[in-house]
Amino acid sequence: MQLSPEQRFAKLARWTNPPSEAEEQRLERARRMVTRAVQQHPRFAGLKLSVDAKGSWANNTNVRSESDVDIKVEFTQRAYHGVSASGMTFWELAQQRNSYNGPGPWTPEEFREELGVALKAVSSAVDATHNVAFYVPDVPGSRPSTDVVPCFTYLHQPGWSRPTAQGTVVFTRDGKHIVNWSHQQLVNGREKNKRTGHRYKFAVRALKAVENDLVRLGEINDLPSYFMECLIYNVPDAVLKAGSLDTAFEGALTHLRQQVHFWWGDPNALIEPNEIKKLFQSGQKWKIDDARQLLNAAWHYLNYG
Repeated sequence: MQLSPEQRFAKLARWTNPPSEAEEQRLERARRMVTRAVQQHPRFAGLKLSVDAKGSWANNTNVRSESDVDIKVEFTQRAYHGVSASGMTFWELAQQRNSYNGPGPWTPEEFREELGVALKAVSSAVDATHNVAFYVPDVPGSRPSTDVVPCFTYLHQPGWSRPTAQGTVVFTRDGKHIVNWSHQQLVNGREKNKRTGHRYKFAVRALKAVENDLVRLGEINDLPSYFMECLIYNVPDAVLKAGSLDTAFEGALTHLRQQVHFWWGDPNALIEPNEIKKLFQSGQKWKIDDARQLLNAAWHYLNYG
């Protein structure tokens, strides 16, 4: 299926719309729900915990009002550190587990368990079976469904130097861990959006919406929403600022298709919006082939060229 130019123009115009005030209010209700759960839980009294939104809702790049809100609950009194921006080795983790002498044991397992108890005190429908986050169903007309992520402060500390960046680390139920850099993603995205006259977040929403359409049509497999944000972040500012919205988005797809090409591209040069991690590296939920398939299908669907 291909869109006519008129259909493409209409879709692009619709995709420029940022989340509405009503959506912002729904996000705030989700944040308040999690904050209330944390503040009311007796075992968390006196601990330094921060509650913040992250992901597409926080970055104003969500394209569906019914999409889940991501809220992180960070235990800031216990910091982990590693030489890699992607995570800790077995030995790094073992050493830090043995050396901790903070307030109470507060292992990742205990923190996850207590956060689950706290959330169930404000919502009886909490699903604690997911590997990464607790899932709290939506309340129609009030707040969206919410993924609540328990995490600890993470310090990127190459060699014996001082920490170079601060992020968070999530310990999953299957015994693994994931390092996130949501603050850097938020700050860098806002700066790029300013530099491009708000074209950056328009293009992110547009590519996410295209991906949704292509998945619904059976053209590609479903991809993480964050992946589309990563791809657009690697488009030069000048390309996003050029000409009309249609011209800018065509230019963005052209640039990215060249970057992920087998012969003349340089996929290893692509980075995540946090500017700390490479876009294509081991452990990611996507591969270079996913980018090629998405970008080629988007180009055809939008009837460019």
